[in-house]
Amino acid sequence: MTRFEWMYLCAEPFFPPLNHQIRGRLKKLTRGEKSRMEILDVGGRLSNYTIGLPANITVTDLPRNTEIQKTLYLGNTDQMITRLLARRSNVVSAQYDDMTRSNLPDEAFDCVVAVEVLEHVELDDTFVSQVVRVLKPNRYFLMTTPNGEFVRNVNPDHKRHYTRAGLTELLSRHFEEVEVEYAVRHGYFYGLGLRSWTWKHPIRTAMTMLGGLVSGFQSFAPPPFNLSHQLIAIARKRGTA
Repeated sequence: MTRFEWMYLCAEPFFPPLNHQIRGRLKKLTRGEKSRMEILDVGGRLSNYTIGLPANITVTDLPRNTEIQKTLYLGNTDQMITRLLARRSNVVSAQYDDMTRSNLPDEAFDCVVAVEVLEHVELDDTFVSQVVRVLKPNRYFLMTTPNGEFVRNVNPDHKRHYTRAGLTELLSRHFEEVEVEYAVRHGYFYGLGLRSWTWKHPIRTAMTMLGGLVSGFQSFAPPPFNLSHQLIAIARKRGTA
């Protein structure tokens, strides 16, 4: 692994709980595989939650063109792609792609990951159908999105927020098995842990790290719907007949 990856893993316990939730599920999916999995990270940009996985990671995202993308730090740039490939040892490809009309090959991936992506997509049903197309039979889609039963939609780029029932219904149109859980408990330490780190303000950074650590412990068990910031879904594609 690269120096960046080692540094990231050392700091990982202090990151927000959503990072732990995604990494834990990815580790479980890759555990016991006889060969390296092919994982597609849609909208991943940095794809930090795939660091250290025994897998070949392909990262795709839209190009950063619009003012909303620039303001909200959405989409990707040539410079970001170059830096990603230099920092990461298991990222084999980083490219521009729109998942609603993807040019990726059929049945090429063992797992597709989309962390906080689907709420940005107008054609969500088309997006999910394309995920199914690029997945190998009997393989998995892992995604997160804000919990619409608790989190108000105030983001100008979010097309909608999903309820647990609504997301289950959408995914069940395309996948054989679907499981949607409430995740990431609301509270003081959750908000504290979301602040950025900067060595210019060491006390504030230390408090942010503490917030991430405590929030991770508080989010270990699924919270009730009215204290949950995210929905996490894992869906399995139908196998061959």
